[in-house]
Order: sequence, then structure tokens, then C-alpha cells
Amino acid sequence: MTNPIDALLAEKGVLLADGATGTNLFGMGLEAGEAPELWNETAPEKITALHQNFVDAGADIILTNSFGGTRHRLKLHNAQDRVHELNKRAAEIARAVADKAGRKVIVAGSVGPTGELLQPLGAMTYDEAVDAFSEQIRGLKEGGAEIAWIETMSAPDEAKAAAQAAIDAGMPYTYTVSFDTAGRSMMGLAPKDIHGVAEGLPEKPVAVGANCGVGASDILSSLLDMTGAKPEATVIVKGNCGIPEFRGTEIHYSGTPELMADYVRLAVDGGAKIVGGCCGTSFQHLAAMRHALDAHRKSARPTIETIIERIGPLRNKTADKSGGTGETADARRERRRARA
Repeated sequence: MTNPIDALLAEKGVLLADGATGTNLFGMGLEAGEAPELWNETAPEKITALHQNFVDAGADIILTNSFGGTRHRLKLHNAQDRVHELNKRAAEIARAVADKAGRKVIVAGSVGPTGELLQPLGAMTYDEAVDAFSEQIRGLKEGGAEIAWIETMSAPDEAKAAAQAAIDAGMPYTYTVSFDTAGRSMMGLAPKDIHGVAEGLPEKPVAVGANCGVGASDILSSLLDMTGAKPEATVIVKGNCGIPEFRGTEIHYSGTPELMADYVRLAVDGGAKIVGGCCGTSFQHLAAMRHALDAHRKSARPTIETIIERIGPLRNKTADKSGGTGETADARRERRRARA
């Protein structure tokens, strides 16, 4: 399999992935409950603008607008029979932006969770999950995606099923997990165990890591666990832009461009080789992150104390009535909706 990430890492050392899809599309007019993937056909100019703004801000990797692109997520919008075409179109839009960038920009096919539980907790079998992900990934590949970017996973088996689907489609893959439940994924995976998720598969991941979660400090804490377990690995961190806060009926993220720039410096020092932003990360945030990355020279590995001092307190270390995150249930639901 052709692996574009290793080639670009060899040239640049550290890569910058893009920022939020859902949050920025809400700013462009996406309504709550509306499927972003349908905009690939009904508002392609807005998806083009999303990718172009991130490329202009300095992204080395852009993610397709296909996070909820499995039949299980699309059935909520009566589009379960359009998986291939919607994912293919998502990749085509991103591919067109990348091809005119004047530099190498990797098109990564975003693959989010199905929203279903695998057996024995739910009804979906492992093979059914592989089949659903295969349908999506083959559409992304046909549209021009270079790598399957499996993200925001909670269950190791579901991440592994998506990885198997990528292998079956002949695509290199990465996977990231959201460690948003008392320092673990919702299904109990610890950051230090991220490297073993794809164990037994015939092809290894290009990179593994964390995305989303509850804020920059917590994802940096997870990074220390992931790189401590396997410092030579290519590790991704794509953290939320600060902490989600309700202002009236709208959700806002507390992170400033300056905070996200410092997050990049600490991520590089902590061993991340791919850094990006998730919920709340705007084009302006990403431009500040690009500048910080270009100007930074790797320094000493940070401690938790350094992270807290520079970025802010951890929100996700001990269980409490909010699920260990310091968020209300409403804020957690809104944050998860913004991932899509």
C-alpha cells in the first residue's frame, strides 16, 4: 500500500492536520440534526470552502466530510442507500482542493463510529461492522482519498473492524480514540493500550492516537501515556479547542489561538508526530497552530504539571456526577454532536 503520511513526515518531521468539521459547518449554516454528509451534494461549495480555508491556514492533512458516512448513521436521514456516492463525493471535493494547493496536502477519508454497539453489548456482529465500513471506505477510495482516517472511536473492536475494512479496500489507515470517560474511552480503553487495537491484522496502522475528548490538557495527558508506552510510534493528537461551554442555547469552546499554539508546542515535545484540532478549532486557530509548529524546536518532554500550568486543569481524571469530565450531560451531548 502507498503510504503518503510517512513520505511527508520524512520531509517535514511533524504534520498539521486540519480542525473541526462540524463546528465550522454549523457556522456556515448547518442546522442541528442535519447530516453534514448531505452537503457534499446540496452545498458542495461550502465543503470546498471548509477544506480551502484549512489548506490556506497551513494544514498538511484534510479530512473528508464523511464522519457519519456509514449506512447506520445515514439511515437516520433516509440516505442509507447512498453510502458509496456520498463518500465518493466527499473525497472528490477534498481531492480537488488538495490538488490545487501547490504543495503536498494529504486527503484523509474520515471514518467515524457507526453509532451501533457490537456484540455482546449490542446486536451488530464484527463482520457486519466490517461490511458497513467497507462500503464507506471503498467510496472514499474511489473519490480520491489516500488514507482511511478512522476517528473518535470508543470500542476497540469497532476500530479494528474499520481497520480491517481499510485493509480489504487496499488502503493504509490510521485510527484515533476519544478518551472522554475518566481518562479512558467510553468502552474502557486506556491511552497506553492504543497500540494493541489492531493486533492480529495483516497490515499495521500508519499512525494511532487520540482525538476529541474534553480539552487540550487532557489529550496531552493521554499523549504522554501513548508515547510512553511506545515512543517510536507515529502518534496523532487532534484535541478539542479548549472546553465546551453553553452561552444561552449555543455551545462555545474556550480555547484561544494562543492556547492552541501552545498545545501544539507541548504536543510536539510530548512525542506527537501529527497534530491537529477537533471540535471548536477554527481556521484562525489552525493558522496559529501552523505558525507555532513552524517556529518550534522540540524541547524537553513536558510533565503533567507543565501541561496544567500552561494549558489549564485536567477535566477528566476522576469520576463524578458528570461522568468524570466536569461537563453537564447536555454539554457532553452537544460536544458529541459537534464531532459529526
